[in-house]
Amino acid sequence: MTGARCSRGPLAALTASRVPLTVLTGIAVGVALAGCSSHQPAPSSSPAAAVSAPPQVGISPGGVTTSLSAPASSTEEEFYQACHWARLWMADKHGDPHAQIEPYLAMVQASSTGENGTWHTPWSQLTPERQSGVIVAVSEAADGMCD
Repeated sequence: MTGARCSRGPLAALTASRVPLTVLTGIAVGVALAGCSSHQPAPSSSPAAAVSAPPQVGISPGGVTTSLSAPASSTEEEFYQACHWARLWMADKHGDPHAQIEPYLAMVQASSTGENGTWHTPWSQLTPERQSGVIVAVSEAADGMCD
């Protein structure tokens, strides 16, 4: 057994006394299976073996993705851009900006070429984390947090 350290005390004492060979063999096998104080690294789980659940998606009755359980991902500049463009769009529509969140998200999600608020990337090509980043930025825009 390479890499294992076993105390020879108890086994050596049994060998010195006249214990039958079959008992000694059984003890030796038990010690080997127990691994003594083996310093072999424990098996690690590989990232490929880990199964992650897809993010939960919140869909409005109108079929618009309004929330994602994925963590939001964007740079500070990207966040500002997404927030800023949503804020401009909402201001142009007049009324309560919070009432404009879903219509704005519907517009960017329907765009086949992408919009300023999605960094000119179609919604379907954004990762769930990037989609979540847009949703957070749009919510912040409704709260007036980016201007």
